[in-house]
Amino acid sequence: MSPKRPVPTGSPADGPWWTRPDPTGETDTGEFGLRFECTQCGNCCTGPSGYVQYTDDEANAMARDLGITREAFDARYTRDTIFGPSLTETETEFGFDCVFLDRETTPGKALCRVYRSRPAQCRTWPFWKDNLKSPSHWSRATRTCPGMNTGTLHPPETIALTVERDTGAAREG
Repeated sequence: MSPKRPVPTGSPADGPWWTRPDPTGETDTGEFGLRFECTQCGNCCTGPSGYVQYTDDEANAMARDLGITREAFDARYTRDTIFGPSLTETETEFGFDCVFLDRETTPGKALCRVYRSRPAQCRTWPFWKDNLKSPSHWSRATRTCPGMNTGTLHPPETIALTVERDTGAAREG
């Protein structure tokens, strides 16, 4: 096994760090992009109390997938925050789980009960602007997400579109 290469830093003039060859320093392939494959561990859906924001369209879709009215969805699964409406959380041994995180149906897996209609905030993990600020930010996120730096290679163009979609959804919500 070869020693781990240092994480590249690059300069802002070169574009985002994640657009350069082998941005994480984890491979010697010179590949462009970042690897991510969801392991269904649920770590991105739990932890300290936080916010899962959503748009009206996303709330309507989640309500429809749950087979309930939007009013029932809002009353049962959401809360008002200083940032706008957010999905509620359930305190568990793992932290504060998203109300839709299901750890019981499939032993050893944490599944989303509204996966098909989950909010953009959830769909765009781990390609969040905060995780992509620098190689050290990305590296920090890998400590709790075993799917990062593994599996499918996501090219820089796809990552850029994901960041744009995430930013757009945040503005709409």
